[in-house]
Amino acid sequence: MIDLSTTYLGLSLPNPIVVSACPLSEKVDNIRRMEDAGAAAVVLHSLFEEQITRDSDVLDSSFNIGEESYAEALSYFPDLGEYNLGPEGYLDHIAKAKAAVRIPIIASLNGVTNGGWVQYARKIEEAGADALELNIYQIPTDPMISGLGVEERYVELVREVRANTRLPLAVKISPFFSSPGNIIERLSDAGAGAVVMFNRFYQPDIDLEELEVIPSLNLSTSEELRLRLRWVAYLYSRVKADMAITGGVHTTEDVIKSIMVGARVVMLASSLFKNGIDHILTLREGILNWMDERDYESIRQMTGSMSTRWIAEPDVYARSNYMKVIGSYSMRPPGTGPRPPAYKKLPGASQA
Repeated sequence: MIDLSTTYLGLSLPNPIVVSACPLSEKVDNIRRMEDAGAAAVVLHSLFEEQITRDSDVLDSSFNIGEESYAEALSYFPDLGEYNLGPEGYLDHIAKAKAAVRIPIIASLNGVTNGGWVQYARKIEEAGADALELNIYQIPTDPMISGLGVEERYVELVREVRANTRLPLAVKISPFFSSPGNIIERLSDAGAGAVVMFNRFYQPDIDLEELEVIPSLNLSTSEELRLRLRWVAYLYSRVKADMAITGGVHTTEDVIKSIMVGARVVMLASSLFKNGIDHILTLREGILNWMDERDYESIRQMTGSMSTRWIAEPDVYARSNYMKVIGSYSMRPPGTGPRPPAYKKLPGASQA
């Protein structure tokens, strides 16, 4: 029998499919459906720092002014006149979700400073969450803030949260650090057991007729997965933290690629909005069929098999591949396209 089990944040999971933080988890009935479809765990929608540290009037004002600033704001913040799932409601939602399902429930905090946001981690633990994901969503627009300063803020926040809870901690990071491996190691040393790669910065557009900024929310596509695959493949076995891939996971092939480069779990959101919650079952069955056809016995056997673990100098390997790809392009008759370069299988990338 094929074994799909994996571990993430010290949690034993029956398979690597996890629902990412998104509006679908606002309803307990949806969380039940996710479990029934085969989700191994659910990350709840985020509790925002602003919800904890400001009263409703101040939050209403900041939301209307800067609604494009936060990753999930447009997707699930209702008008505050109807908004009733504040900090206490979030804790109650954790308790109800835990009572409704047997799979792990991972809470999510979204913020950039300490204070009430950090101390609230303890309340989330008391509410029964199995783990906590920190979405440190910061866009450093001040030219006086250095890259090192941004990193120090991330590390300090993790350190502060670690001091306030015993829950396993994951940190959702962006792809824009100058040295992702280094910041992951520092976050790990500060108390993070996993990193989620990568956060998606939603980009506003401009209406040229009205001359207004238009906040927009675009669901991910499989094309976005390549950036995640690249970095997880480079960092597998080189960092202590578990790595999860989020953003661009839509198909069975996307899930398999993610595992083979070294992700412990994959996280879904956009694909569930496009295909429905039952898409989890389709992905799970697709993984089993793919593994059966190729005589894989377990997810563990696959994990990291297509990473650069066996490459002594992955930066040299990456540069040589870059040169090979660029060199493969030449002018051809319209419609024929470039000839793809030939790649050799990575050392160790086998089923053994």
